[in-house]
Amino acid sequence: MKRVAFTGGLIFNSKSESFVSANILCEDGYIKEITRNPIPDSYEKVSLCGKYVIPGLVDVHTHGIGGFDFNYAKETDIASMCNVYAREGTTSVMATLASDSVSHIMNSIFAINQNRVNAKKGSSNIIGIHMEGRYLNPEMKGAHNPEHLALPTQSEINMLTLSMMPPPIHFSMAPELEGAKEFLAQAKELGATVGIAHTNATYEESMEAVTNGARSFTHTFNAMTKVHHRNPGAAICALTNDDAYAEIICDGDHVHPAMVKLAYKAKPKDKLVLVTDSMSATACADGQYKIAGTDVYVTNGRAIDINGTLAGSTLTMFRALKNFMKFCNIPLSEALKYATANPAKMVNADFVGRIAKCYRADFIIISDINDPEIDSVYVGGYKVN
Repeated sequence: MKRVAFTGGLIFNSKSESFVSANILCEDGYIKEITRNPIPDSYEKVSLCGKYVIPGLVDVHTHGIGGFDFNYAKETDIASMCNVYAREGTTSVMATLASDSVSHIMNSIFAINQNRVNAKKGSSNIIGIHMEGRYLNPEMKGAHNPEHLALPTQSEINMLTLSMMPPPIHFSMAPELEGAKEFLAQAKELGATVGIAHTNATYEESMEAVTNGARSFTHTFNAMTKVHHRNPGAAICALTNDDAYAEIICDGDHVHPAMVKLAYKAKPKDKLVLVTDSMSATACADGQYKIAGTDVYVTNGRAIDINGTLAGSTLTMFRALKNFMKFCNIPLSEALKYATANPAKMVNADFVGRIAKCYRADFIIISDINDPEIDSVYVGGYKVN
């Protein structure tokens, strides 16, 4: 049994959104206690020297990093990806698959699940799988390959969901497609969550989908009906429905900073979620890459396909967090939940996203809360190298 005590730090308290002086006692990768009492002799002690401790970041929509893409990565590639995620401060990942053939998707799921079962110490954990593909409106496909788009069928959904077990499992889909209502009911029965995505749905259709079980909106504003004062569409539904979560890509390119601030002001504070929608070029140099087999060209960190369509981002969650602080003019203590607790709750991952008893011992050490930079990262109580 590995016991580690992190002492002398200023620990972020998610409930009070403040930093408190305390020690974190960890056993076998999970937090046993947060205390000011003396540390038992059975614990290895790690002094934090008065630095700030924030939860590890949670990315529920990311296609790749470090030169690799979840759709085509081998098992060893995914292990490398998890190490890069960890170094960048993202300690929990929903491995996100873009539209592809069913056979390729099944191969990808197998490789991903091998890393869920055999997660390496001190490396990010893949907490689940996000299937952002196939069940999308071809008119709003974005960079998805139209050859691999399909209507949802009961047999395919059952097969994919069972192969992605255990939860969290998240699907993105267009609610106006034939079979969408049945899809939502079946996903709920199987324990999966569903986001509205790549859609031409009207405001009314979007509202109905939320009523029928849709839990979130995937990359709000992007690849969905535009905002219009007489035809509000899916984006306005995302902002005005207090029951649904809304993802937002906070890079200042996919969504203008003013629209990010609008989403921040419109949504309940526990229902807005920062995501990256990152692709393989993240944490890499500019150049030519792929997302689900489609060529993507990256210049000055901006990823586009051959048609000039945005094809994911090269954003990290830590950069998204800093952007959010800047765009909304809020302190780190207020911004943190949008990159930690909120995404975790969106996919029902109630074991990450907080520094609290029974949560996994994932956290980031920083020295300055006004202009945060990563000093070190711990995953499951192990330091990331």
